[in-house]
Amino acid sequence: MSSSGPTIAQTEIVNVVLPLVAITVTSFRLYCRVRQGRLWIDDLWASFAMVFIIVLLVVDWLYLQAYDQFPQGARIALYYLVCQVFYAVVWCSRISILLTVVRLTVPGTLRRVLTFTTVTFVLAWGILFAQVWWTCESEPSWKTQPRPQCDLGRNVAIAQIITDVFGDAILILAPFRLIYKVRLTKAQKIRILSIFSTSAITSIVSLAHAYYVLTAGGLKEAVAAMVETSVSLIVANLSVVVAFFLSMSAEDESSSPAPWKFTSIITFGSQPRRRRFSDTLATTVIGVETTTIKLTDLNPETCNSALKSGNTDEVSLNNVEGKQSGGEVWGA
Repeated sequence: MSSSGPTIAQTEIVNVVLPLVAITVTSFRLYCRVRQGRLWIDDLWASFAMVFIIVLLVVDWLYLQAYDQFPQGARIALYYLVCQVFYAVVWCSRISILLTVVRLTVPGTLRRVLTFTTVTFVLAWGILFAQVWWTCESEPSWKTQPRPQCDLGRNVAIAQIITDVFGDAILILAPFRLIYKVRLTKAQKIRILSIFSTSAITSIVSLAHAYYVLTAGGLKEAVAAMVETSVSLIVANLSVVVAFFLSMSAEDESSSPAPWKFTSIITFGSQPRRRRFSDTLATTVIGVETTTIKLTDLNPETCNSALKSGNTDEVSLNNVEGKQSGGEVWGA
């Protein structure tokens, strides 16, 4: 390791702070979904990623700080755990994002393609999982080191780059198909797509990690791996967390005394639930609910019509103008 590399203490700070941030964001995401009664499979995979990053936090500390208290066989096992749990966090996070997109997609060809893509993500994870074993077991000389670390080398780095770019490209491009046919203003589309396009951040971090796998190794690789896992999990939760804060902002604005307010409500759904207005003259049944994003739009010309498809999975775009006397506007 070069003298400019991180120290053990610096590595531990990164390896504790970033996972704790990711765990906090994921816990908040699950709290929002439970509170709203909108838990789905994408939340389950986000939970898996959170459990794996907790395991990674513990195992990584044992590997870096307490390795001398274990026999050599246990040290080797700790290294393998660090490598494999790293992949578990990254790919569970990606699968969670993809299933969020599936959740927004109406039944049809695109939904079937995205569901099949989830299987390819699992296969990519399995290939990377196995590659670590056959690469490290083919040259076992590293197992005699005081803190064992396999030289993963060029093939592992290339495989990581290919699978990371492939996975993140799908996560970035898939929502474009959904938003393209939706009648929204250009600004609203940009705001929605920017949430999903944050997967590009994961790609950038993964490329940096692959570079250190190929060149440096050591603590630089360990820091890059922890940054990638933490960023992957945080990005997986952004769509839910951002939706929550936009909803809170819209609710605050709705309490203002202004006589007219224009709010664009984007509702992403899979599990139907009925809720009715108290005004019998303006009774409306809204039968979809999972994740609601409220995007404030002060331009009256953008209050247009709604798109709704399917009974179980649909994207609803409702533009609400003003308030109904004796009624209630449904939000988050």
